[in-house]
Amino acid sequence: MDQVQNLVELHSGKKLIALAKPEAKILVVATFFLAIGSAMSLLYPQAVRSIVDEALTTRNLVAVDRWAFLIFAVSALQAGAAAIRYFLFTLAGERVVVRLRESLYSRLLDQEIAFFDTNRTGELMSRLTADCSVLQNAVSVNISMALRNLTGALGGLVLLIYTSPKLAFIVLLIIPPIAGFAGAYGRKIRNFSKKSQDALAQASTVAEETLSGVRTVRFFAQENFERRRYGEALKESLRAARERIRQVSLFSGFASAFGYAAVAAVLWAGGRMVVSGSMSVGDLTQFLLYLMVVAFSVAALGGLWGDFMSALGAARRVFELLERTPAISNSSGRTLSSLEGRVEFREVGFHYPSREEVEVLKTFSLTIEPGKSVALVGPSGGGKTTVASLLVRLYETTSGQILIDGTRLTELEPDWLRAQIGVVSQEPVLISASISENIRYGKPSATDEEVEQAARIANAHEFVSRFPDGYATLVGERGIQLSGGQKQRVAIARAVLKNPKILILDEATSALDTESERLVQEALARLMKGRSTLVIAHRLATIRGADTIAVIENGRVVESGTHAELIKNPASHYAGLIQQQMNLR
Repeated sequence: MDQVQNLVELHSGKKLIALAKPEAKILVVATFFLAIGSAMSLLYPQAVRSIVDEALTTRNLVAVDRWAFLIFAVSALQAGAAAIRYFLFTLAGERVVVRLRESLYSRLLDQEIAFFDTNRTGELMSRLTADCSVLQNAVSVNISMALRNLTGALGGLVLLIYTSPKLAFIVLLIIPPIAGFAGAYGRKIRNFSKKSQDALAQASTVAEETLSGVRTVRFFAQENFERRRYGEALKESLRAARERIRQVSLFSGFASAFGYAAVAAVLWAGGRMVVSGSMSVGDLTQFLLYLMVVAFSVAALGGLWGDFMSALGAARRVFELLERTPAISNSSGRTLSSLEGRVEFREVGFHYPSREEVEVLKTFSLTIEPGKSVALVGPSGGGKTTVASLLVRLYETTSGQILIDGTRLTELEPDWLRAQIGVVSQEPVLISASISENIRYGKPSATDEEVEQAARIANAHEFVSRFPDGYATLVGERGIQLSGGQKQRVAIARAVLKNPKILILDEATSALDTESERLVQEALARLMKGRSTLVIAHRLATIRGADTIAVIENGRVVESGTHAELIKNPASHYAGLIQQQMNLR
């Protein structure tokens, strides 16, 4: 199991390196300044040794001044190199993570709808934010610090051996146990880091659900319940983080104890060597300073090790999404040179991927002739909205076929197909932008005149003109600044501008008051002209004008015909539905 996990994380590490390749030039320059800064920092002990020996033996003040000036010069050079190194490494890291976020976001948009049925929005947002933030530190500041400390540790170790091989041997006895301990603890830290990130993702999911549905929370006065729910999720995250911190603390304490033991051993052996005359005080001072460089570098690397383990866990989750192949590719398939709009459902069966035990459609058959309208009616849960979802190929059928102009849906390019279909749903989703931008969502290249004409057809121009900012009026998140009828008319204008050959109206007037419904019905009537239309509705006013009415129950069409034909038979399913509607008035 550990071997598989190591291979997965090695793969993630390679992917991160591949993402950094476009920043190769910046990284090379940054590494050059890193080398300069590290070399300057390793000159300090040499200068200190010279000052100590000159002061204690020759008492040459000129030499002391010269070496002191050299320390100042080295300090200035080292500070400048460190600043440039930090800037370049951080800039490269930021650019890498921006590309990573762009790639991840683009990949998420490519996934089929069934993927979002089983993966909650909050968790996916956590991958975009929390996990990418962890990676951002790993590939920017942390990698810079790691290289600097690694250079300091290796360079200091070489100079330790050069200064005194005997004392260096004592230090080398300490390093292997620390390295082995670091490797073993690294695996523990990695696992706890993954648990911590997963728990944080769960907390983000709770917060996203609450804030996106804050009006429902307020309606039912459940603020305290949501506070407790979010608090419990944060506590779980804290428990996982606390265990990770405990493991890092144990490692840091162990490494620190060995470090101080090494210093004590060096002081003991070095002091005896100074007393015996085999080492000068300056050499011992130099050795101790190099030892401090190595000790601080190793300690810093130990802390960074935990961060890199967290980054590898985050990278694994991010790359799992980046490398996921969508079940329905949006850009593969062919297009038709012209489209009449004939739609056929042939013996279609379907169950949702997240609920395979529930068969929603069973041998469902239906035909919509070009330019004609078909209304689907029936009890809730009968599969009406599912039919619309299959027509725009949000899901694949389990059995049977759907054809447009005689061509199977699976042969057509999904992006092209959806460009030919307009949808107006019961609760239209508007983007948090202006009214003009929302209408243009159907055709981004549309002119202002085309937008206004679409709004007039949708009975939206009048209310839009009354706003002080007109078409530049912001609609708020999900169109919250507009009434239900206004949102519907903006959505209709969006569909008008798109000018689709096939139209889907999914309960487009069910949530409106009488006046709004009248305006929307007028707009829909204009929109439906000349288009193949699938109408999903309950209200008699919406369905009675359809060319064909199909009654669907338990995933099948049980009867079809015009309103006049179906209402003649009092025992028909349709007549029963109409009677129920009349009784509710």
